[in-house]
Amino acid sequence: MTAIEKGQARLVLAPEVGGAIAAFTIGGRDVLRPMAAGATDALLASSFPLVPFCNRIPNGRFTFEGREVVLPPNLAGHSHTLHGQGWRAAWTVEKAEGGEAVLSYDHAPGDWPWAYRAEQRIVLSETGFRAELTVTNTGEAAMPAGLGFHPYFPRRDGEVLTAANDGVWMIDADVLPTVHHAGPWEADWAAGAAVEGHGLIDHCYTGWNQRAVLSAPGQPDTVVTASPECRWLHVYVPPGEDHYCVEPCASRPNPFGEGETGMVTIRPGESGSIWMDVVTG
Repeated sequence: MTAIEKGQARLVLAPEVGGAIAAFTIGGRDVLRPMAAGATDALLASSFPLVPFCNRIPNGRFTFEGREVVLPPNLAGHSHTLHGQGWRAAWTVEKAEGGEAVLSYDHAPGDWPWAYRAEQRIVLSETGFRAELTVTNTGEAAMPAGLGFHPYFPRRDGEVLTAANDGVWMIDADVLPTVHHAGPWEADWAAGAAVEGHGLIDHCYTGWNQRAVLSAPGQPDTVVTASPECRWLHVYVPPGEDHYCVEPCASRPNPFGEGETGMVTIRPGESGSIWMDVVTG
């Protein structure tokens, strides 16, 4: 693992585990959920990048510009390929000094038939960090992309999430989007709602304004902001767990489905980027 520091801020990286963040603390206080010692799965990390797509592709099958693609499952017991390749690969540390880290991952064509280079640039401040995720098409054909971040936050006593939205995608038993529900559902995040007290929430919210506030009585707020491309907010609240996820995404689940999904086309030599800020008091 590799660590960078700025004042009382300390961020630990686990590049070999999907280019993940393993811990982020301010003065010893966990701002992100710490990664368990010895963990080798990005799902147990503090945060990891979603590249070159977010969330689930039904049965890993889609068509892009006339090319049919079939991706293998990449989560045990789950047939729907999710989150791209970056989270299941080792990344290279290009730089880790002066409160800044750069990680890279080069993907050779395979089941995902396009070559690309992914890069993360993480810059610390004394109160938080900015993570920028970039994907560059290094192949000879246009490729689709829709990037995202997957941070985990400790679920504190009395935790409240406030995040503007105008609706949510309902899900089926396989956590795939079905129909769009306008307005609040289950928890009114737009007005600010308790994180506790719900069934499983693993939903994508629309109309997000790229700002979410995580608050708890007597503790500093954590504010998550993101670049304008991140028009979707995925919220994951597993019942009975000590964490939850607030995920800025530039595309929604089933990214090759019908309607506007956020996926963009990147031509050879072109790049696409998003960023996320996590700042606390």
